[in-house]
Amino acid sequence: MGHPHGRPRSSPRRRTVRLSLALLLLVGGTAAIVAAASATTGSQTATIKVGLITKDVTNPFFVKMKQGATAQARKLGAQLKYAAGKSSSDNAGQIAAIENMTTQGVKGILITVADGKAENPAIAKARKAGVIVIALDSPTTPTSATNALFATNNFNAGVLIGKYARAATRGKKVTIAMLDEHAGSSVGALRHNGFLKGFGIGKGSPLITCVGNGQGQTAPSQTAMENCLQKNPNINVVYTINEPSAAGAWTALKNAGKSKSATTIVSVDGGCAGVRKIKAGVIDATSQQYPLKMAALGVSAVVKYAKTGVKPRGYTDTGVNLIAKKAVAGVKSKTVAYGLANCWG
Repeated sequence: MGHPHGRPRSSPRRRTVRLSLALLLLVGGTAAIVAAASATTGSQTATIKVGLITKDVTNPFFVKMKQGATAQARKLGAQLKYAAGKSSSDNAGQIAAIENMTTQGVKGILITVADGKAENPAIAKARKAGVIVIALDSPTTPTSATNALFATNNFNAGVLIGKYARAATRGKKVTIAMLDEHAGSSVGALRHNGFLKGFGIGKGSPLITCVGNGQGQTAPSQTAMENCLQKNPNINVVYTINEPSAAGAWTALKNAGKSKSATTIVSVDGGCAGVRKIKAGVIDATSQQYPLKMAALGVSAVVKYAKTGVKPRGYTDTGVNLIAKKAVAGVKSKTVAYGLANCWG
């Protein structure tokens, strides 16, 4: 039998229950939509991780390289993972860093290898795991061990300072000392051999009285230079792997009573401290390279790979210029003012 006044009214309590259920369904649905949207956004904007491994943490060249990589990663919304060896010959430290970064999920690793071959197995393992590896400054042997190389043409850098040293000492009797980085250094071999080519001599030249390993650092280079002077106190031309090494060599020469005008020191790097030493007459010429450019290009290549799947390939020359206080005939160089305007560190 029907209600005398039509459809029965719900009690206030029933209406409250139905309203509560509706609100719960609405809130639950909204939460699900928000969660789904958050998951989608998170997957689209997941931070791209880029690894950078340098030979050590003290060389101004690597300090600036790290700064350049950090700035470029921040600009592109990526995250930089950084590690370095304890010294320029710490192969084990670099290998451990490659393995750790691969485990941490980096898309690519930028590395200045301590040795031309020692890191290759670890690099191959990382590449097999889907990580691209780009050599900065120091190439592997063979260069195909990495996806790409962004670097100064280190052989040409050596040729430039070799030509300068030869022209600056023309007509003089020369006795040469060469301070390398360490045995197995690919960049060291390129610069060393480039200097010989530029100077116009071979490896067995009697003009070379001493070859020492200064590790690319000031204190070990001072010791190496002192040892060379004990072998032959008449050394008046010094090739150095980089400017920290040149600083150590000059301290040894100065302590031995040598004058700036009587000694020709050439180097590679173009850091601000090194260019100031050219201005002061300590270093006669240096081949300036550009670590900020190497690092920025490397980070950009990794981010591009992460977004598009396009891998970098081959060699990219990041440029080199000879900086000298005094120009010499037949050797193109740029001024100290240019060097200071484009230096780093």
